[in-house]
Amino acid sequence: MNVWAVANQKGGVGKTTTVASCAGLLAESGQRVLMIDLDPQGSLTSYFRYNPEKLCLSSFDLFSRETLPAVASIDRMLLATSLPTLKLLPACSALVTVERDCRGHDGVGLRVSRLIECLQDRFDHVLIDSPPVLGVLMINALAACDRLLIPVQTDYLAARGLDRMVSTLSMVTRATGETLNYSILPTMFETHCDVSTQTLRALIAQFGERVEDVVIPRDSTLRDASMHGRLPSLHAPMSRAVGGYRLLLERASLLVSQSTPDLSIVA
Repeated sequence: MNVWAVANQKGGVGKTTTVASCAGLLAESGQRVLMIDLDPQGSLTSYFRYNPEKLCLSSFDLFSRETLPAVASIDRMLLATSLPTLKLLPACSALVTVERDCRGHDGVGLRVSRLIECLQDRFDHVLIDSPPVLGVLMINALAACDRLLIPVQTDYLAARGLDRMVSTLSMVTRATGETLNYSILPTMFETHCDVSTQTLRALIAQFGERVEDVVIPRDSTLRDASMHGRLPSLHAPMSRAVGGYRLLLERASLLVSQSTPDLSIVA
């Protein structure tokens, strides 16, 4: 099982879109995929037209009790999507209380890891949409993942905000003694925009091989897909943004290579 967390302490950089796009492409190929929404804002949950305010069961239930829920309860938490092999563990706004009320619970930092262990035989991939704040929820995402993907808008302020995320990772590494496998995904790239180009070059200069060699272009079809609650790969399968996400998964050997737009970074 492959477990990716998608995180950034800067909002509006494409976290939820990245999870939905990658999950959709993987599920379309016949692979079994679970999305986990750990963000109290519930953007991923809302994307699939579930109301975070009205859910009886959600990822909050992983933390609200002293121990992990029974498998039967976990099954009831998983919601259907438009693809039969793609499931969602939704979020609710009560997640904002986890930091205050659940910190003392046994193994609270490993609840998501233990959940994934319970579902090991049922899914091929897990993608976690993480909150933008360092705390119990983000720690759970980082502890559970094999790989951390940090989307960064190719904009000056967004790139500056990346320093805070990298500092957080360094702090977590010092505390746990384990090195996190992370990479930076440039998003919302505008080919003919000097700011995008200069920001991308600055990212490569500062972080080198940590920067994915694929860029996700700014593409209105992603906004349209979200507006209609559709997976980007179903809404606009030939769009350049979907092509970028497909190429990202191909480079990670999670999808079989196809003919895709050339969205590789040229240094």
